[in-house]
Amino acid sequence: MTPPRGMRDLLPAEKEARESVLSAIRATYQARGFQEIETPALEELARLTSGQGGDNEKLVFKVQKRGEDFERALEAGEELADLGLRFDLTVPLTRYFASNNAKLPRVLKAIQIGPVWRAERPQKGRYRQFLQCDIDIIGDSTELAELELISASLAALDAIGLSGATIRINDRRLLTSTMAELGLQDHLDKALIAIDKLDKIGVDGVVAELTELVGQQASHAARGWLEAAPSAAMPEILAWTAQLGLLAQRLRFDPTLVRGMGYYTGAIFEIEHPEVAYSIGGGGRYDEMVGRWAGTDTPAVGISLGIERILDLIPASSATDNSLVLLVRDDASGALRSQAELIAQGWRVRLERQAKNTKAQLAELAAAGFSHFAFFQEGSQLDIKPLS
Repeated sequence: MTPPRGMRDLLPAEKEARESVLSAIRATYQARGFQEIETPALEELARLTSGQGGDNEKLVFKVQKRGEDFERALEAGEELADLGLRFDLTVPLTRYFASNNAKLPRVLKAIQIGPVWRAERPQKGRYRQFLQCDIDIIGDSTELAELELISASLAALDAIGLSGATIRINDRRLLTSTMAELGLQDHLDKALIAIDKLDKIGVDGVVAELTELVGQQASHAARGWLEAAPSAAMPEILAWTAQLGLLAQRLRFDPTLVRGMGYYTGAIFEIEHPEVAYSIGGGGRYDEMVGRWAGTDTPAVGISLGIERILDLIPASSATDNSLVLLVRDDASGALRSQAELIAQGWRVRLERQAKNTKAQLAELAAAGFSHFAFFQEGSQLDIKPLS
């Protein structure tokens, strides 16, 4: 029996590896003054489909109305769902801020870690349920917010061994003005959807789609721009990146970077790693989104790390050095006392009845990630040995 497609079970060693990565990332962010919050898995369906989530709005897992509400909607031929599973952590965060801003700091620096769901076709590096880790700054309109997000994200990736990660950067305002210069302003959304496929279908594929959309002349101009994009220099609108010092060397301006969400209003980011062809995170500024719920626009910017994709890049960890299994034949009370003493010394201690086939038992424990073992016998000194 297997879980639903695009979702997966985690074995104990996999779960421990995940928690170790999250712990390092969380500590990096908390050291910079970010505070962790939590939002529900479900949001109002109308909020999730309000036109800000791009193509992801088509991938919402909907939750049917219940009881009499469902019966009334069925009889009236109305929408049968009223809730949906969140497809990212940004839409819930903006609703959270609008609901709780009176109790929050003037500038909110938030960490969110949690699963999100998208009803898409599962493939390598793409799941229907996956874990995201976001940091967002709400209430700061200056470039300090972007600078801190970039710095913190790269530090977090360095902390888990992904020092080869770099960030592609663009600005949606620059992208919009470029589309106008190319004569694509009347078909902006569809043009951006085509350009967003550049990594998958190449320049020829994007030009073919644009030709069908706007004709030969505009698509010819777009070809010239697309072919020149890799050598483009950082524009004035992104000059603030120089304040990152040496970290600025890990940024690459990409004028074709789109990011699919409809809520971005300024700088946008995509995190890449040389070992994989897909991104491992991304984000951007979304200054108008909080105002959808609060009535007043509030500056906001965030970066999300895709934990599933990150874990695929990290080698399986070896057994934890301080983990110990006590194999017990009898005298459970004595074993429990010994366990407490060893834990006080810094060990992680598992008690297990000694099996008849001890050799197979030890092999199973080593495969499960334990590093040491000892046979417990009341009155005898423990002989702790490595599990290898």
